[in-house]
Amino acid sequence: MDELIKVAKEEIVDSDEDISADRLKNAAATKKLAIFDAFEILTRIQEEEAILNNKPLENKDTSFGGFAERRSK
Repeated sequence: MDELIKVAKEEIVDSDEDISADRLKNAAATKKLAIFDAFEILTRIQEEEAILNNKPLENKDTSFGGFAERRSK
């Protein structure tokens, strides 16, 4: 988890070189994936803690999709 937070805090590009748009896009997508993975891990930890503490699970929609994706279900 700590490593994912480190990735999220790092700059997308850390060099002064001219970076191609494709490389920049891939770097941004990788960073986004790390952030979403961190959120999923935190959610799973909270669910497991609720199970261990015999607390009812809340029915929250934790997906990060857009309006159309949420409405299509």
